Amino acid sequence: MPAPLRVTLYGRPGCSLCDQAEQFLHRIARRIPLSVDLVNIESDDALLQRYMFEIPVIAVDGAPIAIAPIYEGALEDILQEIASKPRP
Repeated sequence: MPAPLRVTLYGRPGCSLCDQAEQFLHRIARRIPLSVDLVNIESDDALLQRYMFEIPVIAVDGAPIAIAPIYEGALEDILQEIASKPRP
């Protein structure tokens, strides 16, 4: 079994789009092995400045792959494509 993709969801409390993106990731994780880290952008001034108007932002191995608005089907397609490629 391949190692799970390391996925980071950048968001903040009270963000309904962030909550929705988290639900998408949990559903997708049933089909694609994912390791999901939730990062509150309010805990880091640099992240807050960077993502304040773009959340939710989803990154794989540190590289952003989806920025609001996020659609579940498109997100799953991107994650499946990444998962199917050889990784170190």
